[in-house]
This record gives sequence, C-alpha cells and structure tokens, in this order.
Amino acid sequence: MGGSGSKSRGFWPFSGSGSTDDPTKDGVEQTQAKGRSYPTATPFVFTRRSSLYFDEDGDLAHEFYEETIVTKNGRKKAKLKRIHKNLTPQGIIKLDHPCIHVDFPVVLCEA
Repeated sequence: MGGSGSKSRGFWPFSGSGSTDDPTKDGVEQTQAKGRSYPTATPFVFTRRSSLYFDEDGDLAHEFYEETIVTKNGRKKAKLKRIHKNLTPQGIIKLDHPCIHVDFPVVLCEA
C-alpha cells in the first residue's frame, strides 16, 4: 500500500538495474527491465519551468492587471481587472545552484 509499482519495473530514473528479488522471473523480463533503466540519470536538477509571463510591452511578472473605471449610481470607482490574453510564458530557466531532485531516494540528514 502506498508504493508505486513503476520503481520495481525500471521506469524510475534512479533505480539500479530495475530487477526485483523475485527468482521466478525469466531472463527475458530482466533484460527488458534493465534496458529501460536510466543509468546516466543524475540526482540534480539544473533547469526549471518559469512561472513568469511577458506581456505585449515586454514587462515580466507573475500576474498582470489593468485599471478600469466603473460607474455605479453616478459614482466612479476604479477596479483592477486581471489580464489573461496576450501573455507569453518565460520558458525554461537555468538555476543558479543545482537542486536535488525530489524523488532522489537517499536520506540526507538524520536527526
């Protein structure tokens, strides 16, 4: 319960050979699982997707608003309206310092 079956089948990038302790497996399944593992996977993350957007003026921010004037009962009131259109994501950015992947299976500190 709570475990993912993908780790034992070699889909997980930090797994070694991808085989389990089951001696009933034949050699064909073990070689397929070994071929699917990622031996060159690193526990470090060097890039991430940015959460910032560019607007049509070239400004960079998480959210964009425009001020609108609403007239209600003869009174003018300023409201902020969020802009959803004409925004382009910043894309992939390089991290200043590499981070450790969240799925890396090593205890870094025991208290």
